[in-house]
Amino acid sequence: MPQRLPPLLALRAFEAAGRLLSFTLAAQELHLTQGAISRQVRLLEDFLKQKLFIRLTRRVELTEAGSKYLESIQQALGIVADATRKCLAESHRILTIDVLPTLGAYWLMPRLAHFNELHPDVEVHVISSIEPANLKNRGADMAIRVGRFPGKRYGPLCPRIDLELAASWNEVEAYPLFDDILVPVLSRALAEQAGPVRHPRDLLQFRLLNNATRKNAWKDWFFCHGISLPEDGEMLDYGHFFMTLQAAKEGKGVALVPSVICDNLPESDGLICPVDAPVVSAGEYHLLVRTSAQGDPAVAALRDWLLSQATGAAAPHVAAPRSETAGQTGENDSIASL
Repeated sequence: MPQRLPPLLALRAFEAAGRLLSFTLAAQELHLTQGAISRQVRLLEDFLKQKLFIRLTRRVELTEAGSKYLESIQQALGIVADATRKCLAESHRILTIDVLPTLGAYWLMPRLAHFNELHPDVEVHVISSIEPANLKNRGADMAIRVGRFPGKRYGPLCPRIDLELAASWNEVEAYPLFDDILVPVLSRALAEQAGPVRHPRDLLQFRLLNNATRKNAWKDWFFCHGISLPEDGEMLDYGHFFMTLQAAKEGKGVALVPSVICDNLPESDGLICPVDAPVVSAGEYHLLVRTSAQGDPAVAALRDWLLSQATGAAAPHVAAPRSETAGQTGENDSIASL
């Protein structure tokens, strides 16, 4: 037999008015008018067939029945609120993604609001590191890294990447995001001071800004264009790409950065790519996901969204090799063998 219950709005109005002993304050708390609170309380009194309040000139008091009923209703609403909090906590997921610092700042973070709109029940926490991804020890659900994919062969003129994708391939699956393509950038003001820059060789007039994680990048990039880097050339080293970009913005020289970062630089940075001379590196950006998390709907949603953001459509799945296959190389791996 169905239970006979009063309207929830009437119970909420009564609880607020009884707790605050004021229809006016109850109306403010529930964003209703004082008249609406009064009507809801009267509706509840009619339902119960007894008075709950003594209405005085400037205040209200609970009747004996009203005081007992308030205590029971507060307990009941407390149980409902607690059950609701638990249910919401179970439906609200928190995922952690471990991403390279500069890629996170320029590519991932500006896009996350879109994912939040699509999946308001999934909260994404972003941590950053340049170390090989360790999904087990760092507590991340997935990671984005750049490096050579184990077992894949790379052309002899591909610039070297000194970073590794994963500390271990055990229980890790990889999805390709985009190629690592190196392009030069410098400030518009510095380019205008120097005059026309039409050929990669023209960049040698500038100080070269180097990234410590890509210590051979400039040498390899010029080599791909048939140019030997002068040994006495001026070069400044920085620890991360965002430091190198900041130096370039300040006009300290020309930086060599991945195109995925260059393409997402805000116009306000004043950086330009002076020559159309991209070079594909010996490695790619991959999304790494724990195998055990693949069946999690929240993980799958974030994974598929990241793939769509990177390629415009879900990239094909690539089963990552186990640790015993890591380190396999082809006979024409990269410029590193030259």
